[in-house]
Amino acid sequence: MFDPLIILWIVVGFVVGSVVTLAVGAVLGRSLLGSAKREAAQIKTDAEREAASIVKEANTGLKEQRIQLHEDVEREKKDLRKEVGNLERRVHQREETVEKRFEAVEQKAKEIAELERRNEKKDRELDEHRDRLEKLILEEREKLETISGLTAEEAKKELVRNLENEVRRETTLRLKRLEDELTENSEKKARWIIGQAIQRCAADHVAETTVSVVTLPNDEMKGRIIGREGRNIRAFENATGINVIIDDTPEAVILSGFDPVRREIARQTLDRLVTDGRIHPARIEEIVEKVTEEVNKSIREYGDEACFEVDVHGLHPEIVKLMGRLHYRTSYGQNVLKHSKEVCYLAGLMASELGVDVAETKRAALIHDMGKAISHEIEGSHAIVGHDMCKKYGENDVVANAVGAHHNEMDFESITAILVQAADALSAARPGARRETVETYVKRLEQLEEIADGFDGVDKAYALQAGREVRIAVSPDKMNDAEAQQLARDVARKVEQEMTYPGQIRVMVIRETRAVDTAK
Repeated sequence: MFDPLIILWIVVGFVVGSVVTLAVGAVLGRSLLGSAKREAAQIKTDAEREAASIVKEANTGLKEQRIQLHEDVEREKKDLRKEVGNLERRVHQREETVEKRFEAVEQKAKEIAELERRNEKKDRELDEHRDRLEKLILEEREKLETISGLTAEEAKKELVRNLENEVRRETTLRLKRLEDELTENSEKKARWIIGQAIQRCAADHVAETTVSVVTLPNDEMKGRIIGREGRNIRAFENATGINVIIDDTPEAVILSGFDPVRREIARQTLDRLVTDGRIHPARIEEIVEKVTEEVNKSIREYGDEACFEVDVHGLHPEIVKLMGRLHYRTSYGQNVLKHSKEVCYLAGLMASELGVDVAETKRAALIHDMGKAISHEIEGSHAIVGHDMCKKYGENDVVANAVGAHHNEMDFESITAILVQAADALSAARPGARRETVETYVKRLEQLEEIADGFDGVDKAYALQAGREVRIAVSPDKMNDAEAQQLARDVARKVEQEMTYPGQIRVMVIRETRAVDTAK
């Protein structure tokens, strides 16, 4: 239990504390209220003072703006007055200019009218003069026709004919001068380039012919080749596609066929059969099959070897195979593969001297005759066939054109084609490269002389140097020097069109005048 006295003291203390607290709070409240009133009065005073200051400043700014606006308006008025004055002066000047120009135009119009009147008068006078001249011309023409006995149309034709002859003569003389200049400057360079090419081409070449005669150990072997009732020879011809000719030639058999590869297969087969001694249909077929495989392999090896030797790479495998087949092909006794390599060397050397693409030129030169490997199987000349093969196996247009144009059967599209043709002519025309039969040789000489004799003014034509030159003697009283030059050009063009020949043919026209007298 709590002591009542303690409780009483607690209650008294609490009451006293509350009274004291209330008294202190009232004193503090009155103090804070007075302070707040004073602060409010001070704030009001400050606000009124600041408002008055702002109003004063606003009034001052409005006055300044009013003054500035008034000045701007005055300035703009002055500028407008000045601009209006300038415009008025310009308009006045423009009016004066227009008046002056109008006066000048009126003056010009008067002058033009005066000129027109004068021109009309001159036109009338000119018409009168023209009429008089036409009458005089008609009179003079009638007089001339009466004196000369020619009509105006006939005289005109005669004049045109004379002019044509004069122009032709002048043109021929000018062409001759140009040719002489070109010859003088270009022959030395051309000879030097060709001489360098030939001198640097150090390959050996031998004129070869395809062997079509097989030597036998004795004549009894002919009977074994024929076989009982001819079964051996029939089997051999069926397997090889080559005809076997057995005649009275001692110890020899002749093989005949257009395909040089088949003929080579037949030759090797017959050699092995003769050496082995066993000749019957089964053995013939066996040997033909083996020899065919070996020859096909050697064809690819010959093609690869030729490409490696002349440093031409990247050819299509079928083109390489065609090049290998050329090893068994000859042209006028010249091995075509060796001829192709020689052309490649020559064309490459000339291209290097002239600054032409050497690799492209050698590529075209090497394959220029590949059409000969299949020209007997496909219709067309070997040059055109070669061009088609180039297109078929992805060669570029320059190479294809050079192959197709080397016998002038296509137009030249690049200097590469010209170099290939020149190299081909050099290789074919060099002494000992090719040989012809006497019949072909004589026929070509006769055709050459016949073409030259067919032109007017020719006395006699002589084919010289195995048909590589034709000399034409002309009548000096029927042909002048310019016409002789033209005759040489015409004969050369006709020979190109009508004849087929290896190399080049030189046409020389000889015109000379001889004065002969006798002392008595």
